[in-house]
Amino acid sequence: MLRARGDPLRLVGVERNMCGVSIVDDIDRGIVAFLRRDGRATFAEIGAAVGLSAPATKRRVDRLVADGAISGFTAIVDPHALGWDTEAYVEVAYNGVVSPSRLRADYTGIAEVVSAWTVSGVADAVVHVLARDVRHLEETIQRIRGLPDVTGTQTEIVLSRLFQRSPD
Repeated sequence: MLRARGDPLRLVGVERNMCGVSIVDDIDRGIVAFLRRDGRATFAEIGAAVGLSAPATKRRVDRLVADGAISGFTAIVDPHALGWDTEAYVEVAYNGVVSPSRLRADYTGIAEVVSAWTVSGVADAVVHVLARDVRHLEETIQRIRGLPDVTGTQTEIVLSRLFQRSPD
């Protein structure tokens, strides 16, 4: 592969999808899988697992980050260890048409909402809420219900998390 002029991370001849992100190969998938298991691994450790040198592994990781295939590195924290013992998914319905940017603005200001999605069906959004206890959850749901144009909510409280993963 040849380096693209002016961009040391982009390679000429690398196939890209419609969004401009390079299409990953089996080595890239191996690197991502290793990083998902151990985000603090060294490039030498990752390289040994996928058959590359540490510098070649670093170049691959840098490219995956630059292309957006890897959007960041983070610690995975057990919410219960921090006192967040209640978890729920709340379906939220709005009056009329609501844009994703409006939903994002509504929910980024509520610290207990840890993620949110637009959805099809009766609800306009589903939000994932973490709370200290049921009383705290109820207070959070009341804040959600108090948002302009919210017409109703449906809450599902998580009893136990069986597993969580993302696709390889």
